Amino acid sequence: MQLWVGLGNPGALYAMHRHNVGFMAMDAIAEVHDFGPVKKQFQGWTQEGRIGSDKILLLKPATFMNDSGRSVGEAMRFYKLEPEDVTVFYDELDLDPFKVRVKRGGGAAGHNGIRSTIQHIGDAFRRVRIGIGHPGHKDRVTGHVLGNYAKSEIEPLTDLLGALAAGADWLAKGDDARFMSDLALRLQD
Repeated sequence: MQLWVGLGNPGALYAMHRHNVGFMAMDAIAEVHDFGPVKKQFQGWTQEGRIGSDKILLLKPATFMNDSGRSVGEAMRFYKLEPEDVTVFYDELDLDPFKVRVKRGGGAAGHNGIRSTIQHIGDAFRRVRIGIGHPGHKDRVTGHVLGNYAKSEIEPLTDLLGALAAGADWLAKGDDARFMSDLALRLQD
């Protein structure tokens, strides 16, 4: 089994924030791959399903971003998983909007949800970093991250989430390079 975690903040107020793109990714994957019903567990919401022959548990922590690691750690320990079995989807300021990069390990780069996850499970998990772009000045970062996607961004966001979900089978198989290549092809105009 693999644990895929989307980072975000719970509640309707935060639903369309750039900081919630991890939650959006979980919803898209669950829909495209026909995952089971939502359950409340591990201080969050889970859905079980399969992508190809791989069993996947999707998790959206309800602990708020800065304490996401508690939920992730609880689910990981319950299923006796290793950090290598965990993939975390989250917003990345240092990537252009709608660009995606996958990597294993590393630091938090100022992301409090990742910092919390590292505190609870170590840093060996896989990260799917979804670009939201930098607003240009550090004083505008909080408003940008905790701001809603603009109307002009909804179509590219929808395209990205659909492509990410459609190519998720490569992630499930552990072929990160093929996933990124597939995603780039799907998003070409």
